[in-house]
Amino acid sequence: MKSSNKKSTVLITGGAGFIGSHTTDLFLSKGFKVKVIDNLSGGNLHNIKHLSNNRNFKFLKADLTKFDKKLSNFLSNVEYVIHFAGIGDIVPSIKYPEKYFENNVQGTVNLLSKLKIDKIKKFVYAASSSCYGIAKTPTTENHIIKPLYPYASSKYLAEEICLHWHKVYNLNFNSIRIFNAYGTRSRTSGAYGAVFGVFLKQIIENKPLTVVGNGKQKRDFLYVTDVANAFYKAAVTNLNGKIWNLGSGKPKSINYLIKLLNKEKDVTYIPERPGEPRVTHANINKIASDLKWSPKVSFETGVNNILENIDYWRNAPLWNKKNISKETELWFKFMKKYS
Repeated sequence: MKSSNKKSTVLITGGAGFIGSHTTDLFLSKGFKVKVIDNLSGGNLHNIKHLSNNRNFKFLKADLTKFDKKLSNFLSNVEYVIHFAGIGDIVPSIKYPEKYFENNVQGTVNLLSKLKIDKIKKFVYAASSSCYGIAKTPTTENHIIKPLYPYASSKYLAEEICLHWHKVYNLNFNSIRIFNAYGTRSRTSGAYGAVFGVFLKQIIENKPLTVVGNGKQKRDFLYVTDVANAFYKAAVTNLNGKIWNLGSGKPKSINYLIKLLNKEKDVTYIPERPGEPRVTHANINKIASDLKWSPKVSFETGVNNILENIDYWRNAPLWNKKNISKETELWFKFMKKYS
């Protein structure tokens, strides 16, 4: 694996967001100059506030679906691109599919069309394991593709577009299919989404945790700094045209998460959602071999890190059985075929 050029510039789209901000920190620590684009619909300036006086860091509030001269100029001298920008909440995609395809697909096309492809040393796309649908586990990269809802479809289509640019226009490209990232700085915006954000606000307000199904379902949780490290390695490697699954390879149950949160006796159960796998489990042999990457942060340590920073979620929306039922009404209507 080649060493990084300290004069190189990396563009991180969605760099004020959860994974993006941690990836920004990592590239800066490796000596890169970092440019961040974020429309702040899911990202938060608080996540990059500590970088305001860093001479190697530049930020532009911009939307990839609405290119202008200022945004085009911001792309000059970029040699690496880490593309996180897009809408990441799963459940609302049933209600607003057009927004997902506009942001996740057309936003990606717009970005690719504005880049000087021959100057890009590596473009790394943040893909999603949701492309596999309800998958056999542990899931390898050659598993059948079966996206079941608009979010999954939009993320996979954008990955295919990047791969097309690689094949036709010689874009130096790698893709990472993220399973279940968690950690500090995760989203606090209004949409009903990831389990950590829901639980943490409920803990702050001393309300019962809303557990989907019986809590025995397992997720392949990977701490955010391990995710960021994988993207760094995918950018600086000589390998090209690769697709990797990214997880811990050690799924944990929601009930075990509740135990770590010390909330075992304070739970409200809500109906299991159709179209969601009972277990996600990444086979990480390929990324471990190709990039010499491995997870470093245990689930227990990661959860403890989050609890030490729980105030971050104080202004997040509070979800309960009633408003979750309303928010997921369309999900049950259109996903019941996968029960």
